[in-house]
Amino acid sequence: MNKNIKIIGSGFSALSASCYLAKLGNSVTIYEKNNTIGGRARQLIKDGFTFDIGPSWYWMPDVFEKFFADFNKKPSDYYALTKLSPAYKVFFGINEFVTIADNLPEIITTFESIEKGSGAKLESFIKEAQSNYNIAIKDLVYRPGESPLELITIETATKVNQFFSNISKDVRKKFKNKKLIQILEFPVLFLGAKPSDTPSFYSFMNFADFGLGTWQPVGGMYSVILGMEKLAKELGVIIHTNASVDKIIVKNKTAVGIQIKEETILADIILSGADYHHSETLLEPVYRQYSEKYWQSKTFAPSSLLFYVGFNKKLENVVHHNLFFDVDFDLHASEIYDSPKWPKEPLFYANFTSVTSEGLAPTGCENGFFLIPIAPGLEDTQQLRDEYFNKIIMRFESITQQNVRNSIIFTESFCVNDFIKEYNSYKGNAYGMANTLFQTAFLRPKLKSKKVENLFFTGQLTVPGPGVPPSLISGKLVSDLIKKYNK
Repeated sequence: MNKNIKIIGSGFSALSASCYLAKLGNSVTIYEKNNTIGGRARQLIKDGFTFDIGPSWYWMPDVFEKFFADFNKKPSDYYALTKLSPAYKVFFGINEFVTIADNLPEIITTFESIEKGSGAKLESFIKEAQSNYNIAIKDLVYRPGESPLELITIETATKVNQFFSNISKDVRKKFKNKKLIQILEFPVLFLGAKPSDTPSFYSFMNFADFGLGTWQPVGGMYSVILGMEKLAKELGVIIHTNASVDKIIVKNKTAVGIQIKEETILADIILSGADYHHSETLLEPVYRQYSEKYWQSKTFAPSSLLFYVGFNKKLENVVHHNLFFDVDFDLHASEIYDSPKWPKEPLFYANFTSVTSEGLAPTGCENGFFLIPIAPGLEDTQQLRDEYFNKIIMRFESITQQNVRNSIIFTESFCVNDFIKEYNSYKGNAYGMANTLFQTAFLRPKLKSKKVENLFFTGQLTVPGPGVPPSLISGKLVSDLIKKYNK
């Protein structure tokens, strides 16, 4: 191939695709609307504190290894990794928590100490989850979603029943303790749907959690973006920031270029890694594949209310990743998916990367990232942000038994309005489209436009779905399709 390819956006999927396409001999240029690259995986740097704005969990290290190996490289050529020990901590109340170790034998022991007989059940559950992982992550997710026949293999034939049950049912069959149930249901939240709406087959996320562990790039998740940027540039990719694309130009039902302000930039192929819904608004209505009714009918993963907080002291009783499940898990999930509203008592997540990485906060200080999952499309006001910050800080102080409010140097927030403004995100969603049974594989929005030749899409709304590892894979899938249709 020797095509002139223009890519809209610079998130994980766009950077991934740019590398593969440049390796094939194409001339590849990325156009990013913001002043820094990374899409949702950007940084906030303020007063000596550094925060990852978006993705904060590094799971499935094998997917990253596979990506870099495709270029005869290793992740360690671009960034350093540490395995977190413990992986994370789950709080259920004051002095009531479960610490998840960095290895399965210790986790099994922890389960057994909480519910007699659960250790052996967990071992069996994770063994099945590993089998699913080997089928899904090492095979199925590397298929482009062009046909339902992609899902039919000897291996998946033995798993077909797992697509008609769900994670919630399976976990409750084996475990009775409420804490253990919530710990096992938590990983599928990364897929953007309730455990009761997530097919059993997706238990492979539990293997990603307990089997492969939780890792941290030194310097934060943005180190991965910088590593991918370096690889892309080594391959000849050109990257422009502050370059918001206003229009995808189509002639004779073929994409021929993009428009930025008054400038027309010609191309042989256009690939959009921007929000899929937004990308289609860059086209004349006749060339859009999916109607507004289509998007409104889909189940979207949550949005988030995020807070980035600088503390003037080191915090106590917390680890790198912390989950606060001291309120009703099912009620909050229902307030996201069933009857969308601001949650009455929200679950929340907090990370403090300065606990494990030096240089991300001034000496003696801590950087705090707090996340409340919420339904997309909710009203977003400063008053609501302030109200929910007060809610979670009060609980954080009570549960971790320390006063922190008087140690706050600054607080920055990010919510629905910001996801729309910064990322053109549909309804301000944070993670894309949920991986429910009817939004899996070939049932997701297509990587290749059905109406416009030489127009392609990549990212978390496409195959294989939301999350950082799937976005890397999406970049590979779309580059393979571009090669297939441009021989």
